[in-house]
Amino acid sequence: MMNSCGVILSGGKSSRMGENKSLLPLNDKPVIEHIANELTLISDKVIVVTNEPSVYTFLDLPLVADRYFDKGPLAGLETALYHHQADVYFVTACDMPFINRRVYSYLQEHLNDYDAVIPIYENQLQPLAGIYRRSVLPVIQRHLDNDNRKVLSIVDDIRVNYIHEFGTIPAYVRTKHFFNMNNPAQYEQAKLSWQRNLC
Repeated sequence: MMNSCGVILSGGKSSRMGENKSLLPLNDKPVIEHIANELTLISDKVIVVTNEPSVYTFLDLPLVADRYFDKGPLAGLETALYHHQADVYFVTACDMPFINRRVYSYLQEHLNDYDAVIPIYENQLQPLAGIYRRSVLPVIQRHLDNDNRKVLSIVDDIRVNYIHEFGTIPAYVRTKHFFNMNNPAQYEQAKLSWQRNLC
């Protein structure tokens, strides 16, 4: 069995939302708590990468700050891999309230000898919803040292399995899994989606 680590990247500025989107309430819990709870179901441990640790102490999870300051989500991924050893890392952004463990489990089934599995959903690469081995750490560090901050910049230097199909996972699960809320309208959409599930 692989040792796994769930990684929540919470280093964004939430500028389009106007407030910290990870803390917005969804069914009486902050969005990030829903994410953490789902990752806990498939991970041996879950960590939060944040430069505001005091905000997330209520989660009772390990909190780590970026080692490369102000260099975006790639720096957050580097931080997670540097501080916590695991065989595989399930990565998600803090604004994806409906992540589903079935999707991550499916990606893990296709890891094989690759360094990463990155899903493609609606013709868009989803590197912040992928899974990675620790073997990508030196590659990430090299890119950050060269001030190359784009997550997708590393894919040419690692072995990636790109996943277009998701087996028997229902379409509605995939749609919700890859949903992210960057602005107030998308937050309202998330609340409406949750209410519909309760009906």
